[in-house]
Amino acid sequence: MNVFSDIAFDGHEQVVFASDDATGLKTIIAVHNTNLGPSLGGCRMWPYASEQEAIHDVLRLSRGMTYKSALANLPLGGGKSVIIGDPRSQKTPELFRAMGRAVEQVGGRYIVAEDVGTSPADMEQIASQTKHVGGINDGSDPARTGDPSPFTAYGVFIGLKEAVRFKHGTDELKGMRVAVQGLGHVGYHLCRMLHDAGAKLIVADLNTHSVNSAVEEFGATAVSVDEILSVDADILAPCALGGVINDRSIDALKAGIIAGASNNQLEHDRHGEMLRDKGVLYAPDYVINAGGVVEVHYCREGKSVAETNKHIEGIAATVREIFERAKQQNLSTGFVADRLAEERFGLVKRAA
Repeated sequence: MNVFSDIAFDGHEQVVFASDDATGLKTIIAVHNTNLGPSLGGCRMWPYASEQEAIHDVLRLSRGMTYKSALANLPLGGGKSVIIGDPRSQKTPELFRAMGRAVEQVGGRYIVAEDVGTSPADMEQIASQTKHVGGINDGSDPARTGDPSPFTAYGVFIGLKEAVRFKHGTDELKGMRVAVQGLGHVGYHLCRMLHDAGAKLIVADLNTHSVNSAVEEFGATAVSVDEILSVDADILAPCALGGVINDRSIDALKAGIIAGASNNQLEHDRHGEMLRDKGVLYAPDYVINAGGVVEVHYCREGKSVAETNKHIEGIAATVREIFERAKQQNLSTGFVADRLAEERFGLVKRAA
């Protein structure tokens, strides 16, 4: 089992392994950086093939949260946790209460929220054991359900419009062809926003019910999951798995803009350079999908949905700064986004 030598370790401040025999809990909590404040990141439950796979995933995700929170101008660091297990068959309230006790032992340096395989109801169980939890619906605001997906989608929508403005001189989406890969919670909310703005949708998902719903509700054109990355569209919005922008997909890509919700869309950093060389404008995913973490933070602070949305709308200014720097310096937008984040959370100063 390797931690320090994992390529994603990247100077993590703390990595905690915790278990509970009574509930079967096996969890890893990773705190990447707390220069700006306590680390915040979701708890992912997944049936990892190996412990090393789980370690690599939590380290990679934790680091990404540091960069995401910094670029979202939040007083937060980056952290993440994973539970090794199948969320379809191994969830119990007792397991998540044990997870809450593990979070409590980190002493406030990590704030947990929902992620893949976990839900607001799971966070309620965690909250019975620790106050260091976000994504809880206390019923005080009917606009908040504990689900950050609509806020994540709103940030992606804001970033996508800014990309259109930068490339075309206007953020008018009427008639724009947008290919949305993945119709989960975030992808479907994004489709609704795009449809309301007049965009023409092309969609794909393994879930045929979601696809049929998008066709019926938004007049979307359905294509197969094998076709979606290469369809003739103005914008590609990856909202499913990571690593979809790679040697194969870039060769076949017809869209001039990539702006979507999924994390780690580029299989490797060099693919950002390849997109630049091809003239494709890439809105870095961890910049524009930060609406969810903004919502979790603002909800914990007791602030309104209006205040939350106003902060999310600030994503546009950050995206514009990245695009302008990238153009001036002839660099990929992903490279520029990383450097800007490091300026904000103090990595450059710390390394000097």
